[in-house]
Amino acid sequence: MKNGKVCTGFSKPYVAKYNANAGNVTYTGGRPLARGVEVSINPESSDDNNFYADNQLAESASGIFTGGTANIMVDGLLTEAERFIMGLPEAGSDDFMAYGDDQVVPYMGFGYIARYMSDNITTYVPTVLAKIKFNEINSAAATQEDEIDWQTQELTAAILRGDDSNHNWKFVGKDYSTEDAAEAALKTKLGITTTGGSTGTGA
Repeated sequence: MKNGKVCTGFSKPYVAKYNANAGNVTYTGGRPLARGVEVSINPESSDDNNFYADNQLAESASGIFTGGTANIMVDGLLTEAERFIMGLPEAGSDDFMAYGDDQVVPYMGFGYIARYMSDNITTYVPTVLAKIKFNEINSAAATQEDEIDWQTQELTAAILRGDDSNHNWKFVGKDYSTEDAAEAALKTKLGITTTGGSTGTGA
């Protein structure tokens, strides 16, 4: 009997624009974010609500999810991915993207694949955060010395509850035997067709 599984990898981060109408959540414009390096999901919850009787803890209602933070490390954003998640207008005639009053950061759905190993068997699990909003992106660059210093890019995003009837904030898929199968399930959840478009479906 298997006792558990060990996470051995992170790949295929995807984003899609979040839409909600009368409790119906959908995603549009889904696409790859960048090449995945590392991800950390940090949920927050309210305190447990405890009831005491006979001088002891008699009942306890667990705290509920109130928000959280996603830290996503990627190799680096391509221009179109940066414009998409940051809600930037199209580049001007000088080919520069402008961060200013015309910027409207959208809510997004975010998904990725975690790779696991258990009893020497590798599986792939798609995970989707239903609704996030990216923070402004930090920028850093360092000059090259004797060897290339591979410089990654870290993104942070606020995690919110979805606007569906159950207020879901995260979806975790089943274990797939191949990364391709897990990626297909991930893209379906984010409303992405196999040809790279969007079906408009979602949570």
